[in-house]
Amino acid sequence: MRSDEAPNKHGMIRAAVVLVYMVFGAVLNSVGSINLLAVQSMGVTQADAALLDAYKDMPIAVVSFLVASLLPRLGLRRAMLIGLAFVGVACALMPTLAAFVAIKLLFVTIGAAFALVKVAAYSMIGLMTSNDREHASFTNFLEGMFMFGVLGGYFLFGYAVDDQNPQSTAWLGVYWVMSAIIAVSFVLLFFSPLDETQAQPATASSANLLTSLLSDFRSMVQLVLSGLVLVFVLSAFLYVLIEQGVGTWLPSFNKEVLHMPAAMSVWLAVIMPLSTAIGRLSSAMVIARVGWYALINFCVIAVAALIILTLPLTINLVVTEKMTWASAPSVAYIFPLIGLFLAPIYPAINSVMLSVLPKSRHAAMTGLIVVFSALGGSTGSYITGRLFMAFDGRTAFYFLLVPVALLTISLWVFRRSIQSQQLTTPPPSSVHA
Repeated sequence: MRSDEAPNKHGMIRAAVVLVYMVFGAVLNSVGSINLLAVQSMGVTQADAALLDAYKDMPIAVVSFLVASLLPRLGLRRAMLIGLAFVGVACALMPTLAAFVAIKLLFVTIGAAFALVKVAAYSMIGLMTSNDREHASFTNFLEGMFMFGVLGGYFLFGYAVDDQNPQSTAWLGVYWVMSAIIAVSFVLLFFSPLDETQAQPATASSANLLTSLLSDFRSMVQLVLSGLVLVFVLSAFLYVLIEQGVGTWLPSFNKEVLHMPAAMSVWLAVIMPLSTAIGRLSSAMVIARVGWYALINFCVIAVAALIILTLPLTINLVVTEKMTWASAPSVAYIFPLIGLFLAPIYPAINSVMLSVLPKSRHAAMTGLIVVFSALGGSTGSYITGRLFMAFDGRTAFYFLLVPVALLTISLWVFRRSIQSQQLTTPPPSSVHA
């Protein structure tokens, strides 16, 4: 099959996967808005709110580790449908339950479902693309559309916030909208065909099922023992730690450090997912020209520079009684642009890692990606939240320079490991330049 035929052949399933991924971008990353709104309307402490990321990320890690290698046997599309069904029901129940414990249970459900969806989606990319360059391009596109889903979630919650009645929980009605979108996604995915033969493990079909499943699980565990995989998952962990540390607490940063109203704090937080989406959608062309390492190395340096140069702008801000879009501090518009530079890193390293493995191992590798991404997300959100309480939001964001420095080192080691592997097995595309 020629590479130019793949998009036409897989157009429907690509559209379905993109829509599903966008939906999960909205529900998964609503935790940033919920942190602020739950504290404001439910009397929840910031310490309790800081744990919400763990309620979604721990199920992501556990489910991914336990079932990632088994999904090809279950069926990748079927796994996504199961995840959608559970989250759709949980979202539909949220406005009725209207309690913080229900929010915790919702994020547990979302986390477990996203583990199925992400492993399935990343495994499908190899089935829907025909070479490394197309793989990297669609991975960036998918992650970019994920950020547009995050953006849509921020818009919905920002629209639902009632600054005149801070104790109101009317914002929970957003989840009814999300459940309706999930239903549409379910129908589209259900009717989208996909040949999953190449994703099946090499284990003979006549083998005992339990033995085969244990073999698949053991194969995933063995991946972790590879030096290349170890440095890769460390890089993924550090990246998500930084991204979630900023993304989850950006609305709270806007309100507490920049002294903005709650609704405006949520609205302006959309700049980060918007800039991330733009960065991911545009980075595929840049990667093809300059290579993945040159691009992401520049991006990491730019992230550090943005933190160092913009956070001093938050000092000695004049508090205005009625802040408007025009009178909002400039840092509220500049700092979230960090997403533009964070954007290419995650999909680029994921694509590079998956492209050096056979398609039958993509599910297992994606499971590890999801596990360590979830751990990084929980760690970043929790640490940043505790720093918010111990110091202030400005100091909390300054501390992110530590994982940024560590990420620079791990990416250098990752590139060296990739180059060593290329000496043995040259890749078919220049995307690994």
